[in-house]
Amino acid sequence: MIPRWHIFWGAIFSGSLWLLNPQINLIYILIVFLSSFLIDFDHYVVSVLKTKKTSLKHSFKYHDTQRKIEEKEKKKGIRKKGDFHIFHTLEFIALTGLIGYFFTPFYYIFIGMVFHSLLDFLWLIYKDRLYRRNYFLLSWIYKKFKRNFLLSRF
Repeated sequence: MIPRWHIFWGAIFSGSLWLLNPQINLIYILIVFLSSFLIDFDHYVVSVLKTKKTSLKHSFKYHDTQRKIEEKEKKKGIRKKGDFHIFHTLEFIALTGLIGYFFTPFYYIFIGMVFHSLLDFLWLIYKDRLYRRNYFLLSWIYKKFKRNFLLSRF
């Protein structure tokens, strides 16, 4: 899902949260809103690491190019994983929730991240792209280690 939709739905969600529970501090509502789309910062980091360009415009161009490549591959029946996004992994989100148990602002970051991930999940199902995402950090590390270990042996 593109950032503008995360911002739109994040605003709706945050506003609804505040309307349903007006005693929540507005700073916490703002944290939910910001975390509902700033979790995508890892997309920017990936594009910078891959292209060595820090421009946000180049980041959008990189991801648009990746989307076009994925669409062509999908038409040929090729279904590969996409780039790895650490903030979107279950472990990272769970860690944020755990920290939120002890430090209140992180609880609201956790809420925004879960909302973001739910939107992503629904969008990936709708677009038949669920296979693209790496959901588990440990699984990704294991696959990387295993691949690198096997390559170094030969």
